[in-house]
Amino acid sequence: MQTMLLLANEGTDFSLSGMWAQMGIFAKLVLIVLIIQFVITLIMSIERLMVYNKAKSQSISYIMMLRNFLNERKLEDAVAAVKQHSSSPVAKVVGSGMDEYLQGLEALQEEGPDDVGDFDIVDAVNRQMERTKERETANLKKGLALVATTGSTAPFVGLLGTVVGIINSFQGLSSDGGGGLSSVAGGISEALVATAVGLIVAIPAVMAFNYFNSRVEGFQIDMNDVASEVINYVLKEGRY
Repeated sequence: MQTMLLLANEGTDFSLSGMWAQMGIFAKLVLIVLIIQFVITLIMSIERLMVYNKAKSQSISYIMMLRNFLNERKLEDAVAAVKQHSSSPVAKVVGSGMDEYLQGLEALQEEGPDDVGDFDIVDAVNRQMERTKERETANLKKGLALVATTGSTAPFVGLLGTVVGIINSFQGLSSDGGGGLSSVAGGISEALVATAVGLIVAIPAVMAFNYFNSRVEGFQIDMNDVASEVINYVLKEGRY
């Protein structure tokens, strides 16, 4: 308590505005970088959350419709319904498989000068859905690398500010000829603020990345499950 009063009497202001005013240019740049990282990560997290929630609701809706389409053999309707569920990765995977299946049936029934003979329609459907799953997985992961980068680099950016603050503290000691605590208070405050802000930015970013990554894995499981059902349907109904 006596130390804090002494520092206050010697002109050291520990309020946020006071510490900002006492910071050097480099420390301010470090904080600005951390704030920019935080804002970008926040915007990206909100955008991904909206995308995943919409994709989940549309996937559930499409899967409920798909059961009726397959039971009634309305494959054209299953493909057409994808347009109404454009945000669903599951719908896009199934739609691509069903469309490939219908085109394969037409190709098997046609003969001409360019006919190359029979082909494995099941393999064609499976390969088409695999390509679509890879593309949709990449779309779901869009922006997550930025969130992960913030979570991994923000502590080091804050540590850089900490190191610079400590350097400034030692410079203050040398310039004062070994003066009192007030000569290092400004540098120490820069170091502590930079460290704290770095952690404040990094911790939510890491948590957000882990959460979104688990959501992506859930979508991958859904796409694989539904794709397997489509392959089973093709095996039962579509091999001639």
